[in-house]
Amino acid sequence: MTFYRTTRLMLSSAVILSFASSAFALDGNDLLKKINDAYSQQGGSIAAESVDVSGTTVTLKGASFKAAGTPDGAKLGDITFSGVAEAGGGYTIDQVAFPNVDLNKDGVAITAADLTLNGVEIPADTTKGDLDSLLFYKSAHAGAISATKDGTQVFAISNADATMTKRADNSGLDFDVKVNGITADLSKVDDPQSKLAIEQLNLKQLNGTIAMKGGWELAPGKIDITEYSFDFKDIGKLNIALSLSGYTPAFAKSLQEALKTVRSNPNQQDAQQSAGLAMLGLLQQLTFNSAQIRFDDSSITARALEFAGKQQGVTGKQLADTLKAMTPMMMAQLNVPELQNAVSTAVSTYLDNPKSLTINASPDKPVPLPMIIGAAMGAPQSIPNVIGLKVSAND
Repeated sequence: MTFYRTTRLMLSSAVILSFASSAFALDGNDLLKKINDAYSQQGGSIAAESVDVSGTTVTLKGASFKAAGTPDGAKLGDITFSGVAEAGGGYTIDQVAFPNVDLNKDGVAITAADLTLNGVEIPADTTKGDLDSLLFYKSAHAGAISATKDGTQVFAISNADATMTKRADNSGLDFDVKVNGITADLSKVDDPQSKLAIEQLNLKQLNGTIAMKGGWELAPGKIDITEYSFDFKDIGKLNIALSLSGYTPAFAKSLQEALKTVRSNPNQQDAQQSAGLAMLGLLQQLTFNSAQIRFDDSSITARALEFAGKQQGVTGKQLADTLKAMTPMMMAQLNVPELQNAVSTAVSTYLDNPKSLTINASPDKPVPLPMIIGAAMGAPQSIPNVIGLKVSAND
């Protein structure tokens, strides 16, 4: 009797667990739908031949990506989502692993390995306009990427990493991107004129990095890009910084809607005109805070002067002296004496001893973008004062 009761209890438990397992099983199709709901804001969609679920792992079999407005999608292969869990109607994912890329067409081969996203959050509702309604990931990684032509490597990247961090008060996020070990072989360029320039400027082998850092505060739509740099050995480092306000989630959505309208209109001429008007309306919402462009030289300037001077039958120093003499005359046409003096002084200082050249725009207070556009169209000489433009060298 005891054996009978024990057996019946075990069978009942098995049935309950079976039903519970079915009830709490992940819905892979719903996961894919919510990914597309979020990703559609960026103008694309992901499809799969089938969706397999095994415990907390979801696999999109035969996945493909299609950008809005394009007739065909790009095949991605099988995408594996590990550590998937439901979270308030949305999903959290420990890691998304993409298949390695191995493309070969017309003698050009492209490979990429170890492509992953980590700490992914898929929103339940993309319409709320807050941080939780955005597709988010804590980090992204790409391993070695290579491009070869006819068996010779012409471009490669050692690895790339990106991180995003939500601010403690959920007001925005900060991001950091680094692309390491960028190499490019320009020695195989066929065009004689380009080949000569590459050899004279010592650019046959490029080696460098690309980096980007910044943040986004959602409520005011303030985007601060503190670094967007290209740093290459024996060339120099170009860094761009920019701060704008007004790029809110609502603005981003309106921008995407305008682009969708253009893509869906069969009459592209009318679509482009409508898009232009829509963009003018959207630009009314943006405010310019500041910007900076800075170049730190690593010997490319001297080589460029020598190369350009040789084409004109003069030395690099003679060409530099000519440029220093021409700069004040060229700047005089703008009829902005203060800027003319600053640019002339900066150019002269830089060409005498190339170290750094900086263009900085920092108005006393933020300026609406339409005001800058209006000044550029009606009174271009007023632009330096409107945006607080300054130029300096070797600082």
